[in-house]
Amino acid sequence: MGGNTEFATPAEAEWVANQRRWTRPKDRFFWIAVPLLYLIYVVAAVDQNSRGAGAIIGYVVIGAFAVCLLLSPVLLSDSGAGSFWAGYAVLTALFLAELPFARAAAFCFCIYLTMIIAARLGARSWPFVAAMAIAALFVPVAIGSWHVSFTDSIGNFTPMAIPVVAVVTCAVLQVVRGNTALAEARAEVGRLAAENERIRIARDLHDLLGHSLTTITVKAGLARRLGASDSARAVAQITEVEELCRQALADVRAAVSGYRDVTLAGELARGRELLRAAGVAADLPTATDIVDPAHQELLGWAVREGLTNVVRHSRAGTCAVRLSRTGVEITDDGVGAAAPAGNGLRGLRERVVAAGGSVDAGPAQPSGWRLRVSAAAEGGT
Repeated sequence: MGGNTEFATPAEAEWVANQRRWTRPKDRFFWIAVPLLYLIYVVAAVDQNSRGAGAIIGYVVIGAFAVCLLLSPVLLSDSGAGSFWAGYAVLTALFLAELPFARAAAFCFCIYLTMIIAARLGARSWPFVAAMAIAALFVPVAIGSWHVSFTDSIGNFTPMAIPVVAVVTCAVLQVVRGNTALAEARAEVGRLAAENERIRIARDLHDLLGHSLTTITVKAGLARRLGASDSARAVAQITEVEELCRQALADVRAAVSGYRDVTLAGELARGRELLRAAGVAADLPTATDIVDPAHQELLGWAVREGLTNVVRHSRAGTCAVRLSRTGVEITDDGVGAAAPAGNGLRGLRERVVAAGGSVDAGPAQPSGWRLRVSAAAEGGT
């Protein structure tokens, strides 16, 4: 996973942070603050069409409308439906209050009203957008004192700008929401990948160390028993323990780095030595040619776990391993009592199921224990 526990690269982490930034309410002021410059057109209209107190009222309404617009990102993202519609009603009232002072130019307010309603409702805002566009086209013509002809109204860009702004707003917000969802998905994938890697390392360490430490324990015990009567054999066992410790250290490093090498032939050879040291008569195959090469590593893990459990728990006198093209069966003549699955068997089951196989473990008949692992599920190849 690299140096970051969530993302593969710093560039990816930066991209996700940029996508999340647009979802924060304080950053969404950008969508409203920049278009406020367009209100200069309404200010000019008030200066042209109103005088004295009327002009002052017109400027105050524009200022109030601008302040409410700056609050709209909070309404869009944080408030409930009631608060949103109350705020939208205030903006609509300010638009209507501006009509006597700015006249036809006041319909520029509808562009902002369109942005807000489209951002909140998406495609469902079309009745509001259509109503504002029609009003911007026909109301200035209907009020004769404004001296606006139908040709002038058609030539005014506001009736056309309203639906265009609605479409653009919906499209931009859809892209932002899509990018946000993608950023969250990528973060979740990164988190799951890190978690899966931790699980893999824990499972591999258990399988590797469980087998190695069991072998070391058995050989150390044998060396202790031979110490007084056969010092040469005791030294040989201790030498093998030393070599096993070195191999275990190498296996741990390989597991952590993800470059462990488990082979079926190697596990059978190590298992034969483990059973011999534990005093268990081993009936193990000497060749693995019958097994599909694609399944040999997985079955190697099965042999490692199965033989380790035989030595640890079974108190068996004999143990046999049988191979097939896609599976392995390990049986012993030990106690064979049913017991809850330990971490090793659970880890093996997870590993096999992830590869599309199956695990069957339980008491054998007439006595002992049987572990059967199939690298391909029933009905598979």
